Amino acid sequence: MSAFDTNPFADPVDVNPFQDPSVTQLTSAPQGGLAEFNPFSETNAATTLPVTQPSGPSQPAVLQPSVEPTQPTPQVIVSAAQAGLLRQQEELDRKAAELDRKERELQNTVANLHVRENNWPPLPSWCPVKPCFYQDFSTEIPADYQRICKMLYYLWMLHSVTLFLNVLACLAWFTADPSRGVNFGLSILWFLIFTPCAFLCWYRPIYKAFRSDNSFSFFVFFFIFFCQIGIYIIQLVGLPGLGDSGWIAAVSTLHQDPLPVSIIMMVVAGFFTLCAALAVVLLKRVHSLYRRTGASFQQAQEEFSQGFFSSRSFRSAASSAARGTFQGN
Repeated sequence: MSAFDTNPFADPVDVNPFQDPSVTQLTSAPQGGLAEFNPFSETNAATTLPVTQPSGPSQPAVLQPSVEPTQPTPQVIVSAAQAGLLRQQEELDRKAAELDRKERELQNTVANLHVRENNWPPLPSWCPVKPCFYQDFSTEIPADYQRICKMLYYLWMLHSVTLFLNVLACLAWFTADPSRGVNFGLSILWFLIFTPCAFLCWYRPIYKAFRSDNSFSFFVFFFIFFCQIGIYIIQLVGLPGLGDSGWIAAVSTLHQDPLPVSIIMMVVAGFFTLCAALAVVLLKRVHSLYRRTGASFQQAQEEFSQGFFSSRSFRSAASSAARGTFQGN
């Protein structure tokens, strides 16, 4: 009802909007901080933070485009893997070829060092018979034994020449006296047998003994060479009917056969005597060298047993005997 009591035609009441309590509260708040702020005072200058300058030359900012990388497809991944495997395979092949080449070179070097081509007897290249032994004094024989080993080799050569001259002397004797055909036949037989047997039975053992300091080879040489000296003595004596033109046979032809035949037979008897004398001297020298090496008969037995039991023929025979025993049981 009060709203109707007011006069709408009366003068409006002056309303001051700044008289509102909320406005007056804000305007009446203390503004000392803002009023007292002096930007040029030393206190404010001390509290201000200095502007840091960049150490280097200023670079313009470049914005990187935010583009996501594309994911490789499975075909690209497979192709890259295959290319990598191919490169690895090529590298492995190259290394394998290099290793194969070095292995061949090493094998050739070892073959040249340890496997030597046989050079004795020195036969021509067109001969169907090839050399059977390798002989090199400067390479295989120690310097202390080279001289005596060569002298034994020269003795074997003198031995062969003497047997050949014995064949000629017996031939001359057979031409002067046809009843001496047995002597001529036996002289040929002695030449064909004793020449290679002397090389194999006493020269090669002493060569091996000097080469490897083998006691068993020394004992083989001593035994067979002592027998060889006995044969030389029989040959230089020259008993009739044995195929040797020794001193007795040569002297017996002085009054019955022509003089040249007797001279030839005496020369051969002198060769047999020289061989016997040199054989005795060399046997003593070899024995003195053998004593200085410190070898013994027991060591020779051990070397013989080791060589015998380690041989292929013995192992095969033993295995065959063992199999036969087990099968029999």
